[in-house]
Amino acid sequence: MNPLHDTLDLPDLNTVVTRLLAAKRVLVITGAGISADSGLPTYRGIGGLYNDQHTDDGLPIEVALSGEVMEAEPSITWKHLAAIEANCRGAHPNAAHKVIAAMQEVVPTTVLTQNIDGFHRQAGSRDLIEIHGDLFELECVHCSHHETVADYSRFRQLPPPCPHCLGHLRPAVVLFGEALPRPAIQRLEKVLQEGFDLVFSIGTTSVFPYIAQPFTAARHFGALAVEINPGDTEVSRHANVRWRCGAAAALERLWQAVSVARHAAHASRAAPQP
Repeated sequence: MNPLHDTLDLPDLNTVVTRLLAAKRVLVITGAGISADSGLPTYRGIGGLYNDQHTDDGLPIEVALSGEVMEAEPSITWKHLAAIEANCRGAHPNAAHKVIAAMQEVVPTTVLTQNIDGFHRQAGSRDLIEIHGDLFELECVHCSHHETVADYSRFRQLPPPCPHCLGHLRPAVVLFGEALPRPAIQRLEKVLQEGFDLVFSIGTTSVFPYIAQPFTAARHFGALAVEINPGDTEVSRHANVRWRCGAAAALERLWQAVSVARHAAHASRAAPQP
């Protein structure tokens, strides 16, 4: 625990702690902001990678990272995907990822992430919906070849050729203009059918409807909606609690308070009764 986070003032902290410890299910929605403390750039919002509208190819980043360009000029899309991977190389899950993984030992916790860096999985989260895929899972565009890589350092050319056919590989990620993976959508639909008691939106501007809607659905379930983000987002007005700070600082402080509350409850149960 970073001592600088011990005294971090988080409004309604006790309310969030109480609801978390009483919850039967928690949903955590994350975006690029949660990986900022790991040294990765965000995409939109404060200091966002996409805020500079055009790449050095003269294309908006959403076009360069689109399924259409991947099909027509894969070297362009691969160049930008490789730049994202280079930012991931040597980086690791931070305290925010680790707290979310620890949370599942207290209450069933589903993580819906837009991130393709794999940090939630590395941190130990098990019920994980990687709605945009994984940068390190590669698949051939022509045959059924699939492989997992630690990084892209071994590739001498981009796009890398498939080892089994005349095709080339691409990361198993959702590019702009492509459909979301059906298994991930089905898992999210099941989570929304079952409901939850507490939902966090962490480090995301929530510009996509499938990211915003689970958070705004909190009122339907009577759930507490908590947003952790330094700036305003598409769902800020729907939050019951807003913490305007970084993800790692907020979640470390929350977990400290949760640990204190659990210890107090255990001590109370263990105390001899008069």
